[in-house]
Amino acid sequence: MRLLRPIFLILFLLVGACATYPDVQQQRMAALPQHYKQFDVLMGYEVLPAGGHTVVQGVVKNVRYFRMRNLEIWAAQLDDRGKVRAQGMTFIMPSELGLDESADFSIKVPAPLAAGDRLRITYKYFGTDGGTHGLGDGTNWMQSFETTIPAR
Repeated sequence: MRLLRPIFLILFLLVGACATYPDVQQQRMAALPQHYKQFDVLMGYEVLPAGGHTVVQGVVKNVRYFRMRNLEIWAAQLDDRGKVRAQGMTFIMPSELGLDESADFSIKVPAPLAAGDRLRITYKYFGTDGGTHGLGDGTNWMQSFETTIPAR
């Protein structure tokens, strides 16, 4: 019996941690200064200077598909004419997000961005509603939006 108590305690803590993780992600997303909402994803992010380059970091949440696979996010600094000056990208891990699941992301843009600079964020993924276990039936999707770097 003495041996079972630590095992039950560990199992209780693990189950409790799994149950609260989505809440932690939701709170983190809500606390981030910039947000994007579309039919398929929710995104909270911040843009931070980092020694000669810029980091765009945040949380992305799948709010549309049963499974969202191979999600990648791009961040690009734009000039006055909308041409890309510098860009970076990241693949979201895990490579598959279920409906209402979230993941952290961090993108390094190899240029300093200042308040007033334009930033284009693009995301791309394969979404499926289940069908043949996501092995063909689905949608390749790409979406982008632009924002202006706020003053700190």
